[in-house]
Amino acid sequence: MTPSAHRKRIALLVETSLASGREILRGIARYAREVDHWQLSHAARGLHESMPRWMDDWQGDGIIARVQDDDMAVFLEQSAIPVVDVLGVIATRGFPLVHVDDHSVAQVVADHFSQRGYEHFAFYGIRGENWSERRRDGFRSSCADARTFNVLELGRDQEGSKDAWKALCTWLGGLPKPVAIMVCSDQWGLTLLEACREQGIPVPERIAVASVDNDVPLCEISTPTLTSVRGGHFRVGYQASQLLDELMSGGKPPTRAVLVSPTGIVARQSTDTVSIDDDAVAHALHHIREHLSSPLSNEEIAREVGISRTQFQRRFRATMGTTIRDYIVQTRLHRARMLIEGTDLPLKSIAKQCGFRHQEYLGQVIKKHDHVTPGELRAQARQQGIG
Repeated sequence: MTPSAHRKRIALLVETSLASGREILRGIARYAREVDHWQLSHAARGLHESMPRWMDDWQGDGIIARVQDDDMAVFLEQSAIPVVDVLGVIATRGFPLVHVDDHSVAQVVADHFSQRGYEHFAFYGIRGENWSERRRDGFRSSCADARTFNVLELGRDQEGSKDAWKALCTWLGGLPKPVAIMVCSDQWGLTLLEACREQGIPVPERIAVASVDNDVPLCEISTPTLTSVRGGHFRVGYQASQLLDELMSGGKPPTRAVLVSPTGIVARQSTDTVSIDDDAVAHALHHIREHLSSPLSNEEIAREVGISRTQFQRRFRATMGTTIRDYIVQTRLHRARMLIEGTDLPLKSIAKQCGFRHQEYLGQVIKKHDHVTPGELRAQARQQGIG
């Protein structure tokens, strides 16, 4: 008997090109380590690639797959071994399904926006994709008290086309402002943010944006950084593995899909504001964020927004509940914390980027507000795995 003869042979047809797929694979790997009798077969792949050639001669005991089309579904049916689907696009084939709870995902986004006082909402998604449509419907029902709710859905075959780009830009320009937009996934969220930049629409001051999957590299390279829901894909992989183990042992498939709740939302700059109806104040907030490293005065910001200093100060305090000076300090402090906790930049560079006169002054402000030194704040972040 070979050392692996007692092991269950499991094929994994899950893409590595998306964060959601990689998280599913992590969950499967965790389960496989715990049971210690699985032998996994997998190769790096994209979501829409055809069946890998190695599956033609593969013989095993079970399969976990993101079943993305009918050809793949037919192939898996012919394998005559237990299959668990972790995508749910081909619902008519009857594979047992483990999937994120799209309605709960939408509720998390709606709650995040509602806490910031929004009354206008919108959804940007993929036409014909059932998971995107579930998120749309869940977001709509979670925003039942909205003054307006707008939807733009484009076909996946339109992705990257000039017509799709024009439709998106036109739609964004026509939305009532300020508006909170849920995007079906991080990939489409980056496209929406690019369209906002082209149209000169400040984010988050006029349009707040949140998406799904928390693909960290994508979310953090976008400008501004993108708020996103952690969908719970790790738990999808783990629970799909549990289900497959039960099926391979003769268990009956569940009568309905196993839905996994999201594990929270990671708030980044794309929602880092409250709903602001005053256009001048919204313009000022965007100007402050874009020029945080420069000296900022009430007079200069009032000139930028085109009203008198006295009128601007009054409107700013009425809208934000604080003075312009205090808001600038808090914004600089917030960005400094993010850089201290999330980067290895020298404190001198952080002070300069955030508009503090020098490193020592940054240290004084951090100590006053957080009761720790910048070095201690960075050390705490390292211990908690933030940086």
